[in-house]
Amino acid sequence: MYEKILVPLDGSELAEIALPYAEELAGALGSEVTLIHVFESAEDKYQHMYQLYMEKMVEVARQGAERHGEKPVKVDSVYLVGHTAEQIVDYADREKIGLIAMATHGRSGIRRWFLGNVAAKVVRATERPVALIRAKDAHPEVRQKSILNKVLVPLDGSKESEAVIPHISELASKLKAEVVLFQVVAPAYFVYSIPGEAVQKLYSPEEMDKIKTKSEGYLDTVGAELRDKGINAMSEVGLGVPAEEIIRIADEIQADVVAMSTHGHSGISRWAFGSTADKVLHAGNTPVLLVRASSDTTVL
Repeated sequence: MYEKILVPLDGSELAEIALPYAEELAGALGSEVTLIHVFESAEDKYQHMYQLYMEKMVEVARQGAERHGEKPVKVDSVYLVGHTAEQIVDYADREKIGLIAMATHGRSGIRRWFLGNVAAKVVRATERPVALIRAKDAHPEVRQKSILNKVLVPLDGSKESEAVIPHISELASKLKAEVVLFQVVAPAYFVYSIPGEAVQKLYSPEEMDKIKTKSEGYLDTVGAELRDKGINAMSEVGLGVPAEEIIRIADEIQADVVAMSTHGHSGISRWAFGSTADKVLHAGNTPVLLVRASSDTTVL
């Protein structure tokens, strides 16, 4: 599933914060790593400088990956010319990349990589899983320890949201990571009275108890499937607004990554980029692994 990992770099230390995550995954999974730099012009006067920089990063990534595994890890670099996000997405499709790992910040100033620009465009355009690392929250000692020990997996009960489960199953098995399954129960529901108008109504205490019990049963079922594979999985149910609760629990349990599908329920409550996932990315403090769910998604 993650045979090839792609890491876009722009020459900044902030963009490099994605490297330790790619290194740990590559070392544990035996993945190949490709570092990619996109020149805006074939005549870029700093081209030679960036090539030297990328050669250095290839060696850094190789050494980092091999600290997490028992076998040599293949790391190389590629240089492309054109629109940054388009080149990243096209290359990932062409080379059948299993995961794109990138920081949500890069260069300072107008050309920086920030959520809403290159990273957001890649997430919206690619069908491939994307791991987004918030550069502003990065710690300098990140390479000195394992950084993928605990994974928070928000689920909403839909098959689309469960698209992330096969990915987490493989990662947790290889990384020996703990998995926390999480579902948020909303305290209210919408009643549509006339076209274009909705009224929010609170569930009764009895209704909330039934909904919570159903959620607990659902998470227990998913967790049992993971535990059958030898994965340390537990579950928890939250009450409130999904994005706020996901961010809260991620901070509370000190999750290393939040892994979620970019789609869930249809309609007003769906998890789409621009909704719950978008809010978790913008307001959260934890790296996020996004897996796009297709309309015919099935759970393995």
